[in-house]
Amino acid sequence: MKPDISTRKDIKLIITKFYDKLLVDEKMIPFFEDIVAQNHLEEHLEIITDFWNDILFDTNTYSNNVMKKHVDKNVFVTFKKEHFTIWVSYLFNTIDTYFEGEKAHNMKNRATSIATVMQLKMGVYKNN
Repeated sequence: MKPDISTRKDIKLIITKFYDKLLVDEKMIPFFEDIVAQNHLEEHLEIITDFWNDILFDTNTYSNNVMKKHVDKNVFVTFKKEHFTIWVSYLFNTIDTYFEGEKAHNMKNRATSIATVMQLKMGVYKNN
C-alpha cells in the first residue's frame, strides 16, 4: 500500500516528477520554455508546491493569482482543451505512482476543478 500525501516534501516530489513529464511533451513545453530558458524552473516548482500545499494543508504561502498567470500566458501560447487533458493525465499519473489516500484523492479532485474553471474562463471548455 502506498502512503498518502502528508507533507510539503511529498507535494514537491509530485510536482517535480509531474514537471519531468510536462517538459518532455512537445505539446506542453511551449508553456514552460521561458521558465526553463530563464533558469527559473526550480523557483517555479517551489511556487507550485506552495500552491498545492495551501490547498491540501490549509497553509497560506502562495500569494499569486493562479488564474491571472494562466490568462496572461494564454496571450502568448494558446491553451486548448487537449492541454488541460494532458495536464490532468500527467498529474493524476504522478500522484497515483507515489501516493494513495484522502489527500491524494483531494489533490486529484481539486486539479479537475481547477482545470475546468480555467477552461471555462479561457473559453476552451468542452463537456465531453
